[in-house]
Amino acid sequence: MTALGDYVDCEQIGEGTYGVVFRAVHRKTGTPVALKRITLDRDSEGVPSTCIREISLLKTLTHCNIVKLYDVIQSGMKLYLIFEFIDRDLKKLLETIPNHRLPLEYAKSFLFQLLQALAYCHTRRIIHRDLKPQNILVNDRGILKLADFGLARSISIPSRIYTHEVVTLWYRAPEILLGAQYYSTGVDIWSLACIFAEMIRGKNLFTGDSEIDQLFSIFRMLGTPDTKVWPDIERFQDYQPVFPKWYYEEKNFKTELRPLNEDGFDLLKLMLVYSPENRYTAKDCLQHRFIGSVRLDLPPVVTLMTTATSQKNQGKANGGPVFDNVVM
Repeated sequence: MTALGDYVDCEQIGEGTYGVVFRAVHRKTGTPVALKRITLDRDSEGVPSTCIREISLLKTLTHCNIVKLYDVIQSGMKLYLIFEFIDRDLKKLLETIPNHRLPLEYAKSFLFQLLQALAYCHTRRIIHRDLKPQNILVNDRGILKLADFGLARSISIPSRIYTHEVVTLWYRAPEILLGAQYYSTGVDIWSLACIFAEMIRGKNLFTGDSEIDQLFSIFRMLGTPDTKVWPDIERFQDYQPVFPKWYYEEKNFKTELRPLNEDGFDLLKLMLVYSPENRYTAKDCLQHRFIGSVRLDLPPVVTLMTTATSQKNQGKANGGPVFDNVVM
């Protein structure tokens, strides 16, 4: 167990779901850490439930693509979570590269890593529920880590009624937008599909400014679903039979996703299936032929921030990320 005084050179770098995040250095080892500070409310019963949830979940998760929680320190009315420090999040990375787009092989590598993290979580009946680029950390070697589990929940049996006020709007699954009282791991797959498309396109796939506008943004791109496409759609509390009718045009959808190849496009469609029961799972995705050709020997991601790396010279690259053994 460490003490707060063991950490020096604190510098604020952001804010999480419920606290301020600092970069600090362990005095003795020189190891950089991310220090998340949560201020406890004197009038409340103690530690916020979202904080307890994150601590309890992270203590059970050991995976190379999930951020490590080193320690928890309480000092007065403040609680400090000590995490491994990662250089940047995916949002910041995308903002610093040409056209905000990742070369296809990097996007595939990132997708592969995130699918492994989700497969690990989902096998343990844990839904992240707040996947977005800001909650995905990326180090210089191109290794990704899922972070900010403040909204995550374990799936209970039978499923409880969950709040639908989760997941940043542009990454929110249609069943949540339609007011689903019960949902499962499919909401994470939908969010990841939106993130994957964003890495390819350089901009968000669906961009509504309200829940209904977000739903219509999805419908305009993928077509308005009916009971043939989504047998249970009429059961959702916010479903309206008078929704505008848009029709899916695959040619137009493909145009939006250049330069994604046919295999990648096929996988993305399977991740964006309307019916959660028919939507691909993380394990399904990992078996898809698009993922089967993933490369793990790409140059460090810092090269993307200094030059527009082309797919042609990627084939000549040597060295790159080394992945730990993955526990599925």
